[in-house]
Amino acid sequence: MKPTKPIRIGTRDSRLALWQAQQVQQILSRHNIPSELVPVKSDGDLDLVTPLYAMGVEGVFTKTLDAHLLSNRIDIAVHSMKDVPVQLPQGVIQSAVLERGPTGDVLVAKNDDYLNWKEHELNERIIATGSVRRKAQWWHRFPNHRLENIRGNLQTRMKKLEAETWQGAIFAAAGLHRMEMMQEHTFELDWMLPAPAQGAIMVVCREEDVMSKECCKVLNHEQTAACVQAERDFLAALMGGCATPISALATIRNGVMSFEGNILSPDGKQKFEVKMQFSEKDFEEAGRKAAADILEQGAEAVLALIRKNKLK
Repeated sequence: MKPTKPIRIGTRDSRLALWQAQQVQQILSRHNIPSELVPVKSDGDLDLVTPLYAMGVEGVFTKTLDAHLLSNRIDIAVHSMKDVPVQLPQGVIQSAVLERGPTGDVLVAKNDDYLNWKEHELNERIIATGSVRRKAQWWHRFPNHRLENIRGNLQTRMKKLEAETWQGAIFAAAGLHRMEMMQEHTFELDWMLPAPAQGAIMVVCREEDVMSKECCKVLNHEQTAACVQAERDFLAALMGGCATPISALATIRNGVMSFEGNILSPDGKQKFEVKMQFSEKDFEEAGRKAAADILEQGAEAVLALIRKNKLK
């Protein structure tokens, strides 16, 4: 089944988002499926269609594209999967997940002094991140450090880091690799568990759009899709939102899925973690089983604290 006209690929207009959409376009082109990019300003929701999200402010980076999709201005939309709510808007479905890029977080530091930092050291250092997940894990390891908020695209945040007196800032490795912005003093934070679906690119389409669903099959990487689904199921079973200190990473090797997840209190003082392995027949239940395990450990106390803070 080939489309009679080019597939309209919706994307935010940032450099990173355009790079991701171009990867989709290139794969479609290799399968002789014509397409065109439709950059969309992400400066607020459109009023034509209001997507029904599972949680209040979730989907802040995806709402505008969802509205374009549901109002038939585009045929598919390309998202950084970690930004996508675990419950998609009514009428929108996941049509593909591309092969995953780097999953971890990195520290971009002003110098190589990070190599000498010790856990729970007394020296105060200033690190920038806007992620509550990264803050919680950083404070768990370095409780005496000060964390500053930082927002904007990669270029903006990198310029902010250069201008400030901070010792460093935390970034997703995938974005830096894709934008070829790896810096001299970049350190892999192998102790920091990533956000669910970090490093993955998700493609969505309208539920009734048979043509787009069929075309998107060539984009899907089954192993990546299985891993990120487990991670998102873990997130959904615990809280459902990306603005929570919940982390997860699933990998598959020789038919076995290794799953690691954690949840921390926002101040990093409490931490619950789970590590499990699953055979292929249990992949679909991996995230939910891991969530049940971590709740049995007592993680509900942290979830209650997070809910309480959100109500303030």
